[in-house]
Amino acid sequence: MTNVSRLGVLSIFFVLFVLSVASQEQPFNIRHRARAIHPGEVIVLEVFSSDQAMLPQAMFAGETVRLFPSPDGTVWYGLIGLDLEVEPGDYQVTVNGSRSDGELPRASYTLTVLPKQFPTRELRVAPRFVNPPQDVVARIQREAQTVADIFDESSPKRLWSGGFVRPVQGEATSSFGRRSVFNGQPRRPHSGTDFRAGEGTPVRAPNTGRVALTGNQYFSGNVVILDHGWGLFSHFAHLSTIDVEDGDLVARGEVIGKVGATGRVTGPHLHWTVRLNEARVDPIALMGLFPLDRREQ
Repeated sequence: MTNVSRLGVLSIFFVLFVLSVASQEQPFNIRHRARAIHPGEVIVLEVFSSDQAMLPQAMFAGETVRLFPSPDGTVWYGLIGLDLEVEPGDYQVTVNGSRSDGELPRASYTLTVLPKQFPTRELRVAPRFVNPPQDVVARIQREAQTVADIFDESSPKRLWSGGFVRPVQGEATSSFGRRSVFNGQPRRPHSGTDFRAGEGTPVRAPNTGRVALTGNQYFSGNVVILDHGWGLFSHFAHLSTIDVEDGDLVARGEVIGKVGATGRVTGPHLHWTVRLNEARVDPIALMGLFPLDRREQ
């Protein structure tokens, strides 16, 4: 065998060795899907594994990312929420697995969060909604605590599946993250998205969820909160009527109430807030991440 032939054979063995080592060091192929990677976005984490017997576990920013498998078991999916005020920079996703032979494979993936500038708007509302009377302050605090407690206790079962539908057909404004100045006084950024819709327009559940709260609140008016499971919530505000009760399990597309102008508003519209593991994310970012059956669109 000539020296050239020997070099060729050695090169082939070297390449195969490198590929074998790389395969051992990277047991998972990690990808992501999202509109963008900046504050307020929802990211679909995709973990590919050739070993269907391996159960991957993911972490992001020190928190567990729950994963569920594709029907064939080759891909695992999870949702990551980037809070409205998350700091730009590099964040690590780590994925751990376990094999029957006792090995504990591990892989990592970097998500680079880019900065985003949100706009400001000025509104005129009734003075009592800017500086509430002293006799309602306790009510406001109690209602805020009730909602916070609900967001802390999500169903351990994933109730949602597939794509998320629009709760109303009206146009969505670019209101998420916008800071409002009410009667000249600045307030916190808008953590939901508003949809244009007339009084009485039916509001439909964007996906399966259990009704975690119904009632009337000082700022939000008539509200419905759906627990979709695994830390994912939909909060609908300013409704004219509520058509569900606490504890109801509602299916995607089911009517939960009607659009109104209750609470702190300037006119009828639907306010939809989404919480994903306590991260404030844009509801529009949630739609389109998973496919819908044509009949559901």
